[in-house]
Amino acid sequence: MSPAETLDLAEFHGDGISAELSAAVHFIAERMPMEVRFHDVDLSLERRATDAEASYQEAEAAIRKYGVAIKYPTTTDIESPNKVLRDRFDFSVIHRPVTSIPGVKTRYNGVVNLNIVRIAVGGTYEDAGRRIGSEAAVSVRVIERRPSFQAAKFAFELAQKLECGVWSASKYTIQRATDGLFEEVVAGVAKDYPEVEHKVELFDALLAKLIMKSEDYQVVVTPNEYGDFLSDTACGMIGSIGLGASASYSFDDAGNVTLAMFDPAGGTAPDIAGKGLCNPSAALWAFGMLLEHQGFRALGGALNDAVRDAISAGKTTGDLGGSMGTMEFTEAVWEAMAARLTGGVKAS
Repeated sequence: MSPAETLDLAEFHGDGISAELSAAVHFIAERMPMEVRFHDVDLSLERRATDAEASYQEAEAAIRKYGVAIKYPTTTDIESPNKVLRDRFDFSVIHRPVTSIPGVKTRYNGVVNLNIVRIAVGGTYEDAGRRIGSEAAVSVRVIERRPSFQAAKFAFELAQKLECGVWSASKYTIQRATDGLFEEVVAGVAKDYPEVEHKVELFDALLAKLIMKSEDYQVVVTPNEYGDFLSDTACGMIGSIGLGASASYSFDDAGNVTLAMFDPAGGTAPDIAGKGLCNPSAALWAFGMLLEHQGFRALGGALNDAVRDAISAGKTTGDLGGSMGTMEFTEAVWEAMAARLTGGVKAS
């Protein structure tokens, strides 16, 4: 194979169903018309309890060497690995696509095709707060120019590719200093993309309008906690909080991506771990996003679509009302992916 058909990536193993999700990803990777080389790092609770610093050092060395990583769910009994990795790798932006999936039952009848671009730092999440006597408590809320710029630039670049507009959402009329700075930065970035329409919406109003007319929204950029709320709201609209994947990014001073980590939604699911029952859809979507990010757009797109094809055809795991096990579903996804690749789609 030529170098263009080879991909190296770090693989961060976790807890619970992590091994089964990894097996599903490897099953697909081994059958693709390219070579994928996984470089393992153990971030399981057992390893972290023994030598957390060594495990994180290995993770940092691997992602800095290969530029990308796929991460599986980890328990947070000791610490939050996601927060540790975010701090070490300077991840400042999270991209969460949320798309309606035919075949998944939902109370919402509209179609969702939304890309949430969320500042991954700051807001109210960086400060746990403190009590003031017994009758009050306070926490500090921080919005910074640099991650706001990085999130805005990522959102406009994405909208440019998708040929759609960008909505920025916050509570700038109330949080005039913090959200005001965020909107100021987004408006400044918007000037560099005159062909991309930029609209501003109050966050609470955006939630209501998204439910009333979801087709109006394709790319939304927002501060940290708002993006968290929006992600779960949108996932609820498509029928499942656990069906999806996200990507975390770090950037250079010019706003160009330097490191990227892709991970599935959902937790470690200890109740079904090791039983071959978990739904690997989110992990496969995370791998598909990674492939697209690394320039293997045809393969990544085919994988993402194949997961939807399988679900739409009623080939699902138990959580979606089907009877398939993890690997049986993965095989169905590969069959759908192979069908999409028929005709000789190249690796990149």
